[in-house]
Amino acid sequence: QVQLVESGGGLVQAGGSLRLSCAASITMFSLRPMGWYRQALGKQRELVARATSGGSPFYIDSVKGRFTISRDNAKNTVYLQMNSLTAEDTAVYYCNTVPNVGNWGQGTQVTVSS
Repeated sequence: QVQLVESGGGLVQAGGSLRLSCAASITMFSLRPMGWYRQALGKQRELVARATSGGSPFYIDSVKGRFTISRDNAKNTVYLQMNSLTAEDTAVYYCNTVPNVGNWGQGTQVTVSS
Protein backbone atom coordinates (compact mmCIF):
# COMPACT_ATOMS: atom_id res chain seq x y z
CA GLN A 1 0.00 0.00 0.00
CA VAL A 2 1.28 3.42 -0.98
CA GLN A 3 1.50 6.16 1.62
CA LEU A 4 2.81 9.62 0.90
CA VAL A 5 3.21 12.30 3.55
CA GLU A 6 4.20 15.77 2.45
CA SER A 7 5.40 18.52 4.75
CA GLY A 8 7.26 21.79 4.81
CA GLY A 9 4.79 24.15 3.21
CA GLY A 10 3.78 27.48 4.62
CA LEU A 11 3.34 31.17 4.00
CA VAL A 12 6.34 33.01 2.61
CA GLN A 13 6.97 36.37 1.00
CA ALA A 14 7.87 36.63 -2.64
CA GLY A 15 11.56 35.96 -3.09
CA GLY A 16 11.66 33.63 -0.12
CA SER A 17 12.46 29.94 0.12
CA LEU A 18 10.88 26.76 1.38
CA ARG A 19 11.99 23.15 1.52
CA LEU A 20 9.37 20.48 1.09
CA SER A 21 9.75 16.90 2.22
CA CYS A 22 7.87 13.78 1.27
CA ALA A 23 8.07 10.55 3.23
CA ALA A 24 7.08 7.75 0.91
CA SER A 25 6.02 4.28 1.82
CA ILE A 26 6.37 2.60 -1.57
CA THR A 27 7.87 -0.72 -2.50
CA MET A 28 11.12 -0.52 -4.43
CA PHE A 29 11.32 3.21 -3.78
CA SER A 30 14.87 3.55 -5.09
CA LEU A 31 13.84 2.17 -8.47
CA ARG A 32 10.92 4.52 -8.97
CA PRO A 33 11.03 7.96 -10.55
CA MET A 34 9.59 10.35 -7.97
CA GLY A 35 8.07 13.71 -8.65
CA TRP A 36 6.63 16.79 -7.07
CA TYR A 37 3.31 17.95 -8.41
CA ARG A 38 1.29 21.04 -7.61
CA GLN A 39 -2.29 22.13 -7.98
CA ALA A 40 -3.22 25.78 -7.84
CA LEU A 41 -6.77 26.86 -7.09
CA GLY A 42 -8.96 26.29 -10.13
CA LYS A 43 -6.20 24.62 -12.13
CA GLN A 44 -5.23 21.08 -12.96
CA ARG A 45 -2.52 19.29 -11.08
CA GLU A 46 0.82 19.50 -12.87
CA LEU A 47 4.16 17.80 -12.57
CA VAL A 48 6.77 20.29 -11.43
CA ALA A 49 9.92 18.21 -11.04
CA ARG A 50 11.01 14.61 -11.34
CA ALA A 51 14.00 12.73 -9.98
CA THR A 52 15.27 9.29 -10.79
CA SER A 53 18.00 7.51 -8.89
CA GLY A 54 20.53 7.72 -11.66
CA GLY A 55 19.47 10.22 -14.28
CA SER A 56 19.22 13.96 -14.62
CA PRO A 57 16.30 15.68 -12.92
CA PHE A 58 13.45 17.20 -14.89
CA TYR A 59 11.86 20.57 -14.23
CA ILE A 60 9.12 22.48 -15.93
CA ASP A 61 10.35 25.71 -17.46
CA SER A 62 8.73 27.99 -14.92
CA VAL A 63 10.77 26.55 -12.02
CA LYS A 64 14.09 25.88 -13.71
CA GLY A 65 16.93 27.53 -11.86
CA ARG A 66 14.75 28.10 -8.79
CA PHE A 67 13.66 24.63 -7.64
CA THR A 68 15.85 21.64 -6.87
CA ILE A 69 14.52 18.13 -6.40
CA SER A 70 16.51 15.54 -4.50
CA ARG A 71 15.95 12.19 -2.93
CA ASP A 72 17.36 10.10 -0.13
CA ASN A 73 16.74 6.46 -1.00
CA ALA A 74 17.92 5.29 2.41
CA LYS A 75 15.12 7.31 3.99
CA ASN A 76 12.51 6.86 1.25
CA THR A 77 12.25 10.62 1.15
CA VAL A 78 12.02 13.18 -1.62
CA TYR A 79 12.75 16.87 -1.19
CA LEU A 80 11.98 20.01 -3.11
CA GLN A 81 14.06 23.08 -2.39
CA MET A 82 12.21 26.13 -3.67
CA ASN A 83 13.98 29.46 -3.96
CA SER A 84 12.98 32.84 -5.35
CA LEU A 85 9.34 32.01 -4.86
CA THR A 86 6.69 34.02 -6.65
CA ALA A 87 2.94 34.31 -6.24
CA GLU A 88 2.56 31.97 -9.22
CA ASP A 89 4.08 29.18 -7.12
CA THR A 90 1.14 29.30 -4.72
CA ALA A 91 -0.46 25.86 -4.75
CA VAL A 92 -0.87 22.62 -2.87
CA TYR A 93 2.22 20.51 -3.48
CA TYR A 94 2.13 16.73 -3.66
CA CYS A 95 4.69 14.04 -4.25
CA ASN A 96 4.09 10.81 -6.09
CA THR A 97 5.72 8.43 -8.49
CA VAL A 98 6.04 9.42 -12.13
CA PRO A 99 3.72 8.43 -13.62
CA ASN A 100 1.64 8.68 -10.49
CA VAL A 101 0.13 5.63 -8.87
CA GLY A 102 -3.13 7.39 -8.08
CA ASN A 103 -2.73 7.29 -4.31
CA TRP A 104 -2.22 10.89 -3.27
CA GLY A 105 -1.20 12.24 0.10
CA GLN A 106 -2.79 15.25 1.74
CA GLY A 107 -0.31 17.61 0.14
CA THR A 108 1.28 20.66 1.69
CA GLN A 109 0.07 24.19 1.06
CA VAL A 110 2.53 26.75 -0.23
CA THR A 111 1.35 30.34 -0.22
CA VAL A 112 3.54 33.11 -1.56
CA SER A 113 2.52 36.64 -0.77
CA SER A 114 3.47 39.35 -3.22
